[in-house]
Amino acid sequence: MTLRTLTQPARSRGGLIFAVVLVAVVAALVAPFPTHAQNGGGPNFGPVRDRDYLSNGRYDAALVELGRVLFFDEVLSGNRNISCATCHHPENATADALSLPLGEGGVGLGVARTAGNGPGRVRQRVPRNSPALFNLGARQFRSLFHDGRVAIDARSASGFDTPAGDDLPAGLDNILAAQAMFPVTSAIEMAGRRGANEIGRAAARGRLAGDDGVWNLLAQRLRDNPEYVRLFQNAFDDVDDATDLTMVHAANAIAEFEMDAFRSDDSPFDRFLRGNPAALSQQQRRGMNLFYGRAGCARCHGGALQTDRRFHSIAMPQVGPGTGDGPDGRDDFGRERVTGNRSDRFEFRTPSLRNVELTAPYGHAGAYATLDAIVTHYRNPPQEIRDYDPSQLILPSRRYLDRFDLIVMGDPGRVAAIAASNEARPARLDGRDRADLVAFLRSLTDPAARDLSSQVPASVPSGLLTR
Repeated sequence: MTLRTLTQPARSRGGLIFAVVLVAVVAALVAPFPTHAQNGGGPNFGPVRDRDYLSNGRYDAALVELGRVLFFDEVLSGNRNISCATCHHPENATADALSLPLGEGGVGLGVARTAGNGPGRVRQRVPRNSPALFNLGARQFRSLFHDGRVAIDARSASGFDTPAGDDLPAGLDNILAAQAMFPVTSAIEMAGRRGANEIGRAAARGRLAGDDGVWNLLAQRLRDNPEYVRLFQNAFDDVDDATDLTMVHAANAIAEFEMDAFRSDDSPFDRFLRGNPAALSQQQRRGMNLFYGRAGCARCHGGALQTDRRFHSIAMPQVGPGTGDGPDGRDDFGRERVTGNRSDRFEFRTPSLRNVELTAPYGHAGAYATLDAIVTHYRNPPQEIRDYDPSQLILPSRRYLDRFDLIVMGDPGRVAAIAASNEARPARLDGRDRADLVAFLRSLTDPAARDLSSQVPASVPSGLLTR
């Protein structure tokens, strides 16, 4: 029967009913919001909207501009040589393009970054992959970091459960602001070593709060800069003069910038959810149906932002120096470090997959260099970790750093322990399935995220701009 049949006048009651039913069938076949029942796995939810974001997706311009310069200013590091942007640069899609970052003491950006030279050189890789910052202003994000060690907690005086405990000051606007308080306290990320500067010394003593604590010492640097004082006065009603300025104000501004600058929800997938069936190619729709259907990806990567916000072990390879766990400190026990529960060992937070095409390498230790490699891992995670090929790691080489990179992966017993913790069901995926899934993952890329250079300021008040 041709479409023309639908436009012919019905000659009987039975013919009218048949025509109506046929129209409904055709409408269902082209509906922009397929359901699980219709296609065996398509999304059954609507698009992301303003109301899904803090402040309904509307942010204060003065705060955003202050947060922008703070994000790129190396003045917030102990040795004034690294900024938030170093490991979360727009040039690298808000990450750093490395399996594991080279923090304080490193030189350059992204894959060109080196460990530096002399006594100030990098002594240890940062033990976990630098996560992308897209859409973290969404209300659904209630914990941050790979292990969730910063989380919203209404029972706490500060409103957050963090490693700082009661030392975390009140007044932080949201979880992104709370997160921004911590990289500056880490010796290998931003603070520097004990003997290098006053920030590093305070961090080594565990002094975060108080007049001689990390946060106040950094705030004093901002108070000493007249341009920063002016920017804080413009952005905050409770900053009348330099003495009012605190690290809490700075963290709130950085969070406001991140939420505004890195909101990213105009991908082909978003356009599909908003009612445009042609936004996805046929291959991308097949991949979408697999993702939300028999491949089982949505069991953890569910919803419009592709995350359940929970913690899981999927037998991911463990590379790098470790976080101090295990007999020699070279393991990373993941969520167990936060909860103290043995059952949480090797679990890590499910990341959102927005712009995932742009944010390789993948995994909490950056073990996989391509989308195809991480999708392939899900065929049989315990076997894939045993067969892992470390040649795909993106790690700037230094002999004294390299010697720690594969300690865990070179130990069959440790690999077996990670494999045994796996929660992911094997996914029966042939070559076409994997290609279709990768095509769908690429449909999650917002075209605007391909070039974020407009977010880089021309200058910062200290003159220490990360480019």
